[in-house]
Amino acid sequence: MSSTKEAISPVGKRLRAARTAKGISQKQLGILAGIDEFSASPRINQYERDKHVPDFATAQRLAKALSIPATYFYADDDKLAKFILLFSKANEEAQNQAVNILK
Repeated sequence: MSSTKEAISPVGKRLRAARTAKGISQKQLGILAGIDEFSASPRINQYERDKHVPDFATAQRLAKALSIPATYFYADDDKLAKFILLFSKANEEAQNQAVNILK
């Protein structure tokens, strides 16, 4: 028996978490990502509420504005999402050590 309910994208949840961690408003984030200032807040709000999912180019601009990798938005597991953030902030030596541990 298959479920008729579609899987909810993790993008909205991750976007909200990253934005609030950075301490900026929806409007500020939208503007930093190149969205027109008059539609910035409503668009980010729609992304965060999973009404719409940003295309990959927009997700990349949002990630750049938040200083995180775009892959973070798409991680469907909380541990993996946390790992992506920690890995991206680590220096090269720590990243290499993490990769070697996981091998």
